[in-house]
Amino acid sequence: MWIDYIRALSSGDYSYKPSASESEMHQVAEELGVGVSEKLMELYRETNGVFDSFGCPLIWSISRVVEDNLFFRNFEDYKDIYMPFNHLLFFSDNGCGDLFGYRIANGSIPTDDIYVWNHEDDSRTWVASS
Repeated sequence: MWIDYIRALSSGDYSYKPSASESEMHQVAEELGVGVSEKLMELYRETNGVFDSFGCPLIWSISRVVEDNLFFRNFEDYKDIYMPFNHLLFFSDNGCGDLFGYRIANGSIPTDDIYVWNHEDDSRTWVASS
C-alpha cells in the first residue's frame, strides 16, 4: 500500500529496504518508551526505510528512528539551547537539519499529527494531520 502510494505521488527513483521485523518495530517502544503510529507501522511492515536515488533517507529506518531520537533527547549540550524533544517522535528530516515527527500525547501515545522541528529557532510547527 505505502510503496504504491509513494510511486503514485512521484516518478522519482526511490529504493526500499526489506520490511522491518516485529522485534525491530518493538525496539522503538522498548528504547524510547513511546508507541508508534499505526500508519508508520504499516509502512515499516512494507519497508524499513525509503531512500532517494542518492541513498538519502526520505523515511528513516527503525534503527535510525531509535538512534536519532535517543540522541536528541539525551545530548547534554542541547538541553541548554532547545526545548525538550520527548514530546516528538522523529522519523524523517529535510536534509538541512530540520526534522519531522509525530506529536506524542500523554507521554507515550503518538497522535497522527506531523510536526517539523526547525533547528535554527527551535520552533515546532504543525505541518500535516497525518
